[in-house]
Amino acid sequence: MCLLALGFLLGILQPASGQFPRACASSESLLRKECCPLWAGDGSPCGELSGRGSCQEILLSRAPLGPQFPFTGVDDREDWPAVFYNRTCQCNSNFMGFNCGECRFGFSGPNCAERRMRMRRSIFQLSTREKNKFLAYLNLAKHTPSQDYVIATGTYAQMNNGLTPMFRNISVYDLFVWMHYYVSRDTLLGDASVWRDIDFAHEAPGFLPWHRLFLVLWEHEIQKITGDENFTIPYWDWRDAEGCDVCTDELMGDRHPTNPQLLSPASFFSSWQ
Repeated sequence: MCLLALGFLLGILQPASGQFPRACASSESLLRKECCPLWAGDGSPCGELSGRGSCQEILLSRAPLGPQFPFTGVDDREDWPAVFYNRTCQCNSNFMGFNCGECRFGFSGPNCAERRMRMRRSIFQLSTREKNKFLAYLNLAKHTPSQDYVIATGTYAQMNNGLTPMFRNISVYDLFVWMHYYVSRDTLLGDASVWRDIDFAHEAPGFLPWHRLFLVLWEHEIQKITGDENFTIPYWDWRDAEGCDVCTDELMGDRHPTNPQLLSPASFFSSWQ
């Protein structure tokens, strides 16, 4: 089930993986309900002239809704991204991205034909230099505005069905904080009430594939802003851990000595908002 879901996410939903490409955040794109930006390599939508992809109707699941969500047509995330866009770039071969301008994960080269293998390592196997580079990359992502994506500050209805776009800039790191919030937040019912008994990212078969795709996208964006194609996110194997082994000031941050709700002032991340 999870493998099928992962294949569906990678094969069908990747054009909307960043949620709102900057090139499609205009009233023109929203009113036309089309997100098929030009690829700079040949100046055509989705790089169609170069065989990278084409602008097509999105594919929606025909599976019935479960009883845990007794609404329809009230949440922008239903049948994503159909509320905002009906047509997106569908990429061919090893191409991906909102305009088919990038290589699918695991491939590189001008035609995305070169297979690349990267190794993820335990965070405790990193040298001091590698650890410091990882932290520096996170800090760079935190303070680098995303060139490709923006975030929505209102629902489609609040945007007057696309007539008045509501988006703003965000850093590369905070983009992924927002994506995780957006997919798991409560459902807005159109008035002051909300529906809290739903979570589109957790407590369902999509949990593992969604988060795997989320992490590989995050890894990919850090590779782009640093120019380090060999960067991989280190992992923490916590299966036998008796405590938070990474909660030190040399890694993800210890607790504040007088306020356990805060990070230690000696932590690399203590100044983050």
